[in-house]
Amino acid sequence: MKELKSSVQKTFKILEYFTTQKPEWGVTELAKAIGSNKSTVYRFLADLTKLGVLYKHPETEKYSLGLKLFELGNRVQLKSAFVDKTHPELIEVAKSITETVHIAVFKNYQIFHIDKVESPQGLKLSSRIGSSGPAYSTALGKVLLAFLPTAEQEQALQVIMTEQSPIAFTEYTITNRQTLQKELIKIKEKGYALDREESEMGLICVGIPIFNQHNEVVASLSASGPSNRFKEENVVNYVTTLQKGATAIRQRIDYFKP
Repeated sequence: MKELKSSVQKTFKILEYFTTQKPEWGVTELAKAIGSNKSTVYRFLADLTKLGVLYKHPETEKYSLGLKLFELGNRVQLKSAFVDKTHPELIEVAKSITETVHIAVFKNYQIFHIDKVESPQGLKLSSRIGSSGPAYSTALGKVLLAFLPTAEQEQALQVIMTEQSPIAFTEYTITNRQTLQKELIKIKEKGYALDREESEMGLICVGIPIFNQHNEVVASLSASGPSNRFKEENVVNYVTTLQKGATAIRQRIDYFKP
């Protein structure tokens, strides 16, 4: 118990050094600041990175807070590392499309909503920032699944279809693995996903991937609206606007990866 207590104290002592004023640390400089052995600090940083608590920048090899803390308590670092940089673009997309827009990431085989701008036309969606939801029935989730590396996609589909036991939210929800796989192939070819009342009757959604500077898909961007005004014949226009926003976001987030 004493050893566990000591490890917890060291972990939080390290994490407290990651602030809005100093969001990134190298191993050497952090060890010097803490007054601890470099190898000990490196071991803690490596373990925290494996857990998703920290993120190691592939170019600078510096560490910053990861999305795990957002999942555990909506820590400020995700806001400063990602949302603060992307939110202005989200507003611009919402203004252009005049529908509700979301940004989500893929975590634990589900989507996590990390930002949202409501439609100026009055429709309020039930999604909340920080909430999770199924990937198989949403444009946000399907586009993230579609762009996963093959092995990761296979693993995700296995978990979704067995452990999560897909529920048919509407008559249009895809709950069959083979049907979903075919859908994902089409999504990757087209570059966007559609949710045609698959998660909620009367709701249409179109989603596209967001890439970082390493060309890795790190999130998805979507626009949602009621079927009576969110016409599929306008999908090309929606996708163009979303892609413009995603390109601007890519420039802002640099090499960020959740």
